[in-house]
Amino acid sequence: MQPVKIGILGLGTVGGGTVEVLIKNSTEIAARTGRDIVIHSVANLDDKCLKKLKLSTVKFSKDVFDVINDSQIDIIVELIGGTDLAKKCVIGALEAGKHIVTANKALIAIHGNEIFSLAQKKGLTVSFEAAVAGGIPIIKAMREGLSANKILSIAGIINGTGNFILSKMAEENVKFADALKQAQDLGYAESDPTFDVEGIDAAHKLCIMSSIAFGIKLQFDKVYTEGISAIKPDDVKHAKQLGYVIKHLGIAKQDKNGVQMRVHPTLIPDNKLLSNVDGVMNAVLIQSDALGESLYYGAGAGAHPTASAVVADIIDVARVLTSDPKNRVPHLAFQPNKLQNTTILAIEQITSSYYINLQVIDEAGVLAQISKILSDKNISIEAVIQHDTKNPQPQVPLIILTRQVKERFMDEALTKIAKLSTVHSYNRIRCEQLGD
Repeated sequence: MQPVKIGILGLGTVGGGTVEVLIKNSTEIAARTGRDIVIHSVANLDDKCLKKLKLSTVKFSKDVFDVINDSQIDIIVELIGGTDLAKKCVIGALEAGKHIVTANKALIAIHGNEIFSLAQKKGLTVSFEAAVAGGIPIIKAMREGLSANKILSIAGIINGTGNFILSKMAEENVKFADALKQAQDLGYAESDPTFDVEGIDAAHKLCIMSSIAFGIKLQFDKVYTEGISAIKPDDVKHAKQLGYVIKHLGIAKQDKNGVQMRVHPTLIPDNKLLSNVDGVMNAVLIQSDALGESLYYGAGAGAHPTASAVVADIIDVARVLTSDPKNRVPHLAFQPNKLQNTTILAIEQITSSYYINLQVIDEAGVLAQISKILSDKNISIEAVIQHDTKNPQPQVPLIILTRQVKERFMDEALTKIAKLSTVHSYNRIRCEQLGD
């Protein structure tokens, strides 16, 4: 058979890793695919890496559209990142009749509905395994391996930078800023870490997984997003005393009221599998009706782990090049005309238990004041940690763990608590039991 010819846009960390995996494993890849996969041309801002990547004989251009419009190419591999140029490249490639492989989670989360609609119209495939959880084949697992199941919930550590920071805070009792500095020094965090530590990166990924899990259109703007920069070492310490670990989770659930999609710091029991996922590793816990609980764990970033997913997508596309488009696995797992307009729940509508760290004046009766406000909103207290009053201080921590309540009622209670003259400040973190 004729070899499959690919064009790669971007030779950065992932692009370089993709080239290395394709060359190193070319024999095995050809055996799996039934035909050779050849790098026909590449586009990059400069040609300095061509020799190192053994691409000296490959067609090169600084203009991505030279590659996109090359009539000999079957698959365009988009690895330039961002959304503006990347969208133009992908739309242009689809219009030119090219299949797409991308690792671009922001592109899929924000523009995926438009891209998939055009691909469907053109009878083309857009594959994006590497867009979520790096090298973990979570998209394939959900879209194909769990296709017999009704997926009930997803809970994932899907950003390695945030997980590294929280792990360091727990291991070394350091502040957020110090843990972030370590992450930056090691190359895990960018100089501007906003996308990672404020949950935007995780929200892109959760949006994609939620669509595949629940058969809904991509709706990134409806993902509730909260970062980890407000987490303090005391929160980590108190969580441990209560038998919990703090993780930055992406959580999606479906019930009779609708679908919830949220990214935020979360207390989870220290005996759960996710609580032991540390450093830059990723993991996704899925609850489904037939299989039950399943966990997918591995490297969520890096040149070769992410390249593993990119190349797997290239192989999948190569296998179906000549197949009937109507018989291919749908982009979002469900047939396009079966995607539902399910209600996406606002964060005020979700139900959770809560950890509350209150800084209060060290005097008698404070807990009673706070307990009454919680009781008036039918919020039950599960546990309390009080400061030892043998050494009086102007302000002391009062830690409360509540039972489950609708967030709207917790917000109303905290608004009243914040107005008490005895309360200086508070920090609230949601708790999840993960399957119980």
